Amino acid sequence: MKKSRWSIKSRAALLAVVLVLDGAMLGTTAGIWNCGEGNKRWERSCRAVHEAAGKAFGSNGIRDGLLKTDRNKEQKVVALTFDDGPHAVYTKELLDGLKKRGVKATFFLMGQSIEGNEELVSRMQQEGHLIGNHSYRHIQLTKAGEDAVCNAVEETESIIEKITGARPQYLRPPYGDWNENLECRLELTTVFWSVDSLDWKLQDAGKIVENVEKKVRSGDIILMHDIFSPSVEAALRLVDQLSKEGYQFVTVEELLVD
Repeated sequence: MKKSRWSIKSRAALLAVVLVLDGAMLGTTAGIWNCGEGNKRWERSCRAVHEAAGKAFGSNGIRDGLLKTDRNKEQKVVALTFDDGPHAVYTKELLDGLKKRGVKATFFLMGQSIEGNEELVSRMQQEGHLIGNHSYRHIQLTKAGEDAVCNAVEETESIIEKITGARPQYLRPPYGDWNENLECRLELTTVFWSVDSLDWKLQDAGKIVENVEKKVRSGDIILMHDIFSPSVEAALRLVDQLSKEGYQFVTVEELLVD
């Protein structure tokens, strides 16, 4: 069955999900976007995406609209996502661990990291993981200029397509840095997150697992990175622990698309 691209309204609703779920807000290392009083720059946009979410998902609430299986309390699902790879050593270790456990994840690949790791990208596809675009290098896209951003994203798309035979349909902007002008120019579904593992900051598998465990619930998109050893260890420990708690692991596409 052919899946269509998301409408702007649906994409706005997804942004609202990130702003609402578990109190998480989109942000960069320099600050947090929020809809609260005193942040006038984003207040209007936040109200708009909240309204769009209500229209797109109806009166049953964002989670019920995002994930029908949430209504079945016996089935809990979560999406593990990994940014910045592939890494020659750690991505391989992660793929080995996921394969052993029969788990599928979503990888947002950075163009400059792919050279020399083409076999890992092929393996991701062959083993049923979802491959997304994370631009060519890790910069704040809204500061780079629209033409530069489009070129960087399209270059990464082309690199991935040469390896897999398919262009990625999903984009995660570095730092979650995005705006409406970029949305209109790039025909990709933008995916953010609802749980930030803070693996890049904590650099300790136990602390990463504890941080995610206290926040996660069914329907969440977990942000991690496959370029650090503690992150890989934490991810596999999370899979084992959450599986015991009744969670199933799905790709972002399985989570967001009926």
